[in-house]
Amino acid sequence: MSQFIQFKLNLDTFIEDLNTLLKANEKKVQDLLAQDSKTYKNFVKPLQMMDEKLEHFFTPLSHVNSVNNTDETQKVYSDSLPILTEYSTKLSQNIEIYKVYKEIDANEKETLHYEQNRVIELNIEHFEHSGAHLDDDIKARLQEINIKKSELSNHFSQNLLDATNAYEYIIEDKEDVRGLPKSDIANAAFEDNGITKYKFTLQMPSYIAYMTYGENASIREALYKAYVTRAPQNAEIIDELLALKDEMSKLLGFSNYAEYSLAGKMAENETQVLGFLNNLVHNAKVQARTELQELQAIAPQKLQSFDSGFYSEILKKEKYDIDEEEYRPYFEKTSVIEGTFTFLNKLFGIRFENVKENLWDEKATSYNLYVDNKLTARLYFDLEARKGKRGGAWMHNFQAHCTNEKGKEQLASAFVVCNFPPSSKSTKSLLRHDDVVTLFHEMGHAIHHMLSSVNENEVSGVNGVQWDAVEFPSQFLENFAYEPKVLKLFAKHYETGAVIPDSMIEKLVKSKNFLSASGMLRQLEFSIFDFKLHTKPHAKKEVQDLLDSIRKDTSLIQTPSYNKFQNGFAHIFAGGYAAGYYSYKWAEVLSADAFFSVVDEGIFNSRTAKEYRNIVLNGGGAKSMSVLFKELMGREPKPENLLRLNGIKTV
Repeated sequence: MSQFIQFKLNLDTFIEDLNTLLKANEKKVQDLLAQDSKTYKNFVKPLQMMDEKLEHFFTPLSHVNSVNNTDETQKVYSDSLPILTEYSTKLSQNIEIYKVYKEIDANEKETLHYEQNRVIELNIEHFEHSGAHLDDDIKARLQEINIKKSELSNHFSQNLLDATNAYEYIIEDKEDVRGLPKSDIANAAFEDNGITKYKFTLQMPSYIAYMTYGENASIREALYKAYVTRAPQNAEIIDELLALKDEMSKLLGFSNYAEYSLAGKMAENETQVLGFLNNLVHNAKVQARTELQELQAIAPQKLQSFDSGFYSEILKKEKYDIDEEEYRPYFEKTSVIEGTFTFLNKLFGIRFENVKENLWDEKATSYNLYVDNKLTARLYFDLEARKGKRGGAWMHNFQAHCTNEKGKEQLASAFVVCNFPPSSKSTKSLLRHDDVVTLFHEMGHAIHHMLSSVNENEVSGVNGVQWDAVEFPSQFLENFAYEPKVLKLFAKHYETGAVIPDSMIEKLVKSKNFLSASGMLRQLEFSIFDFKLHTKPHAKKEVQDLLDSIRKDTSLIQTPSYNKFQNGFAHIFAGGYAAGYYSYKWAEVLSADAFFSVVDEGIFNSRTAKEYRNIVLNGGGAKSMSVLFKELMGREPKPENLLRLNGIKTV
């Protein structure tokens, strides 16, 4: 019998099955509360596993709605959200459960394992942040807020997906696709009454191709404008979400949502976060100005936002004699996957084996993960772009490693989803090097979840990890995508089998930090906007005014007035990064520090790499990442390594 949950989804009966499961869970909670003597073993563990099994049931729907979105999946998903939110809010506000956790904490703290104590600690914190200790009227309002927030976030995401899917730009003049790589031209070409035309969309592979190589500036502007004006109806959703978050935070005793958000993170307060971000702006800005001067020097007119990708590519070729298209034949998707597995085997001693099973799409694949020849986890891949698939890339956990209430081990599993160029019977999926970096990033998340040996599912893998530390393992791994030793494991020409030449690797490494300060400023703009947006109520014009005020300090190319970036900022309005987008840079300090230690030790056979697997990856969320990092490195992190990684000199 398989140790992994079978991936199955019945849309016809999903809502009925969900209601049945939740009623059974509510009955179980009452039975657990009715026990005379409550302990970690007979109360906390069964509650944990009840939540874990609900995750197993719901994940196939949320996953399919993201990767094979249809009207039917969206309706079932939308219908299920208020049901699930009402259930989880009631549970998180149940004062009787909260009291039991407090009692167990008082009575068993000295005898419980540190993993179990961490579960107790996080649950008490969660109950208090859900208002379990507050009066019934406030709890009722918090429940209303949670349901509404869930619905609005879903609408935000769906609006963005619908707008992305709906847009097409048809080019009829072949001259207007001159300069584009042959593979991108082939993907865009279609026949219309015997005439070859070219279709470009807002799907990432298509959009990036024209913005990078398209010579017609008016077409670049049209695509750019379509991209940054997507889903204008999301502006109203933003106003509602911000108001609800602010109200919720104040009901829970916090001065604003940013303070509420920081309660479970490594960063201590708002001053520390904004000081950290503004210091990076200060250090990046001098170099970014120099980068812009170089870019402007090769442009025939004043640079516009829709020009930066195009002229950046030209400048990159001039400076480093590098053409990204020359690299794509060396990064065929299957070869990259196999090479990634080889790299992880050499770095951490783990191996992957393909599993033959029917999944949600014919392009999806699955692999068993073995550690010391022991089956440890399962990984699911869905890597190619297609219509109905949400843009971007992500990892999502399915099962968490743990022992259940009967003492039996449950193995972990996770999904990695990307949007790489689609393959066909006649066309291979040839990746950009940026795609390779993306795959390494998401694999960093995946192995963080799958290699955990923690026995309590709520703090196993990525569960329970502080939000501003969760990007540490993903960023750590993505840095290796530029290392010559690693690239030579898999960068082989898909037609000839020739390993990528040293000269091409040297160019890639030299160009790694091309326009890095400008890129950092852009990320800092997003981070500061997100954080300040949640420090006090903003609505309507105030949202745009805040973004514009930040851009005066971070955006060296004037942003067009029609750019409504915030309407597509799904990370904070449809994901978990609200008042937490700074986490990418915060975690990058940890990842850069650990990465340089492994590189200095020669990468393979590195002591730090082995300790990283044993301490950070195995440790999951059972200890604070600040504790795990100190165990790994024997000291506090060095922030200067973040600037070193990006090739930025300290000012």
